[in-house]
Amino acid sequence: MVHCYKLGGLNIVLDICSGSVHAVDEVAYDIIEMFETSTKEEIISAILEKYKGREDVTEEDVIECIGDVEALRDAGKLFTPDTFSDKAGDLKKKTAGVVKALCLHIAHTCNLNCSYCFASQGKYHGDRAVMSFEVGKRALDFLIENSGSRHNLEVDFFGGEPLINFDVVKQLVAYARSREKECGKNFRFTLTTNGLLIDDDVIDFANREMSNVVLSLDGRKEVHDRYRVDYAGNGSWERIVPKFQKLVEARGGKNYYMRGTFTHANPDFLKDIQTMLDLGFTELSMEPVVCAEDDPSALTAEDLPIVLEQYEKLAELMLERHREGKPFTFYHYMIDLKGGPCIYKRISGCGSGTEYMAVTPWGDLYPCHQFVGEERFKLGNVFDGVDNFEIQKEFFDCNVYARPECKDCWAKLYCSGGCAANAYHATGSVRGVYKYGCELFRKRMECAIMLEVAKTLDGQN
Repeated sequence: MVHCYKLGGLNIVLDICSGSVHAVDEVAYDIIEMFETSTKEEIISAILEKYKGREDVTEEDVIECIGDVEALRDAGKLFTPDTFSDKAGDLKKKTAGVVKALCLHIAHTCNLNCSYCFASQGKYHGDRAVMSFEVGKRALDFLIENSGSRHNLEVDFFGGEPLINFDVVKQLVAYARSREKECGKNFRFTLTTNGLLIDDDVIDFANREMSNVVLSLDGRKEVHDRYRVDYAGNGSWERIVPKFQKLVEARGGKNYYMRGTFTHANPDFLKDIQTMLDLGFTELSMEPVVCAEDDPSALTAEDLPIVLEQYEKLAELMLERHREGKPFTFYHYMIDLKGGPCIYKRISGCGSGTEYMAVTPWGDLYPCHQFVGEERFKLGNVFDGVDNFEIQKEFFDCNVYARPECKDCWAKLYCSGGCAANAYHATGSVRGVYKYGCELFRKRMECAIMLEVAKTLDGQN
């Protein structure tokens, strides 16, 4: 399977199953598009007719180009057959029972009242609560005990707003550090915060112990303050931006993400990206809102072409800034065309419910943070372990080949079948397909690959 597209002035051909990426001229692009459905004679005739009058496109040139395409096919870099479908289950079995990451819901409460919050203002459709040290300690022990031979373990302090329970965060990090050497483990911690409670103590601790910090900012003040308000209805932009700037400066401008959410109110989210850049932030992420279709903030069919255009313009801006020596990172455009991800990751996806789980303040286990509060998805708890094996099997069986709709999609080995939570909330099944999200993902991948190809070509010139 190949995918051919034009973007940023480039003709790009992806060989899906080998991972090869080719930037080609117009003649080669046209030949590749016809290669599997036309005879050699038909290709020659069609190309000569299309480029009639061009002295640089002769019959000999076309025949030579066809030979080059055949050589790439024979070398396994074009039209590579899919040999992975039979391996999907076997690859996942190799990590069965091994947990590598936990999302600790350190606080099911929040000091903001964001109407688009998928977590129901941090309560996850339940009671407000904070995690005790004892529950968190047991969660870390559960992770250590179920991590097999893995050395690197990941823990995200999440909410609600985790800084409401900051003392317990500090205690749990200290406990994990005390166990690293004896257990042969290394903990990598992440903190996700809305920023209201950031102070010098938080900054010092985060810079010392957090491998990454995720900071919630929706961009323009009017956009951010539309949804991200406190319980008195006051916007939070002016209170958090100086704190974010101080924290990022103290981190040397690294190992953080400024994470925004775009909604029906701002499908033109590139303006919000530009605002973040103007504020001095360069590690950026803008995520489409996750909510019910009838929610006023939900993205609509009318928003889709606007959003797709924004992704293209974002790639153009990133390339322009890269050439000016002022690069910035966009989370969804981070792609390694040379070294990964491995085929296991490409087939199996994020590992929610198997390698990755969320822990509530009471110690209950869920497949990920977006399933917390959905009682049927409760896997067990950190004290007794996983006991809902039927639900866990649903997630274990989740892979890109478990979704018939993905069979002929060129992006399947980039998205690994997509997000199980988005699929469930859109279709009622973790093996469903969230079609709107698929449209966004495919455009992001086209933009990300174009961006990397353009930068590579710049380096060769």
